[in-house]
Amino acid sequence: MSVTTTVSQPAPSAPGSGATVLNRMIVRPEIGAALGALAVFLFFSIITDKFLSPLGVATWLDDASTLGIMAVAVAMLMIGGEFDLSAGVMTASTALVTAMLAVHAGWNVWLALLASLIFALAVGALNGWIVMRTGLPSFIVTLGTFLALQGLNLGVTRLVTGTVQVSGIRSASGYSSAGWVFAATTNIGDARIQASVLWWIVLTAVAALVLVRTRFGNWIFAVGGSLVSARAVGVPAMRTKILLFMTTAFAGWVVGSCNILRFASVQANQGVGLEFQYIIAAVVGGCLLTGGFGSVIGAAIGALIFGMARQGIVFARWDSDWFMLFLGVLLLSAVLVNNAFSKRAERVRR
Repeated sequence: MSVTTTVSQPAPSAPGSGATVLNRMIVRPEIGAALGALAVFLFFSIITDKFLSPLGVATWLDDASTLGIMAVAVAMLMIGGEFDLSAGVMTASTALVTAMLAVHAGWNVWLALLASLIFALAVGALNGWIVMRTGLPSFIVTLGTFLALQGLNLGVTRLVTGTVQVSGIRSASGYSSAGWVFAATTNIGDARIQASVLWWIVLTAVAALVLVRTRFGNWIFAVGGSLVSARAVGVPAMRTKILLFMTTAFAGWVVGSCNILRFASVQANQGVGLEFQYIIAAVVGGCLLTGGFGSVIGAAIGALIFGMARQGIVFARWDSDWFMLFLGVLLLSAVLVNNAFSKRAERVRR
C-alpha cells in the first residue's frame, strides 16, 4: 500500500485561493540553498576573474561533483530519518577493494569493480538491517561501521602492500574501458569536464525522480516523518531503510571508482572526515535533521556551494583555513533557515 505525501512538493491550489508565487516557493526545501548558491556565485564572480573562466568553472564543478554524488544519497537517507557516518570511509574502502583485486590479484578491472560494488551493497544492507532489527540509532551503528572499515582499510592495505597506499591500476586489464566510464574528460569549449560531473548530474536527476514520482519516494518521506504511522498504513519500513543505506553505499562505490580510476592510486585513510561535509551539504540543501523533509536537488546545490566557495577562496588567494569558518557559518545559517522555511511551509499548506 502506498502512502501519498506532499512533503517535497507544494500542495495544489484551487482557483481563486489566492496562493502567491512566494508561498509556492517557500514550500520548496531547496529554495534557501538556491539563494545561497546565487549569492556565492555572484560574490566570487565579482572579486576574481578566474572564477568564471573555462578552467575556473571546470575546477569548481569538479570539486563539487564527488561531494554532490554522496550528498544526494545522504539526503535521501536523511529524509528517511537516518544518518550514515560510514559514507566517507566507504569511498576509500571500495577504491581499495578495486585496486587490490586488479593490481595484486590480477583481476580484470571490471570484475574488481563488480566485487567492490557487491562489498559496498553488503555493508550498506548490514547497516540498515542492524538499525532496523535492534532499534539502535543509525548514528551509533554507522559510527561502528566507520571505525571497522577504517581499521580494515589500514590493516589490510599495510598487510598486502607494506604501505598505506595502493597504486598501479593503470597496468591492469580492462583499465582503458573502465577509465572511460569513470574517469574520462569531456571538452566543452576550453573547459575539461570530468566524468564525475556527469555522474553527479545523472544520479541527481534519477534520485529526484525516484523521490517525487515513485511509490518508493513516498515511502521514504513516510518512514522519515513517522515510522510508527508509516508501518500502520502498510509501508515496508525495513525494506525502505535498508535500500536507503544501500543507496549511500552505492554512491560511495561510484565516488571510489571515479577516484581510483582517475588518480590511479588510493590512500587507506582517504575519505575520513568527509561524511560530515556530505551531511552539511544535505542540510544546506533543505534536509531537516529530524527526517521527513528535504530535497536531493537542494543537496546537489549544497555541494555546488561547497565547490564554488572552496575554489573561489583559492582563486581569490585567501588562506584556505577560511573555508572551515565558511562551513561553520553555512551550517548554522542553513539550520536556522530550514527551520524557518519548514514552519512557514506548514502554515502555507494549511
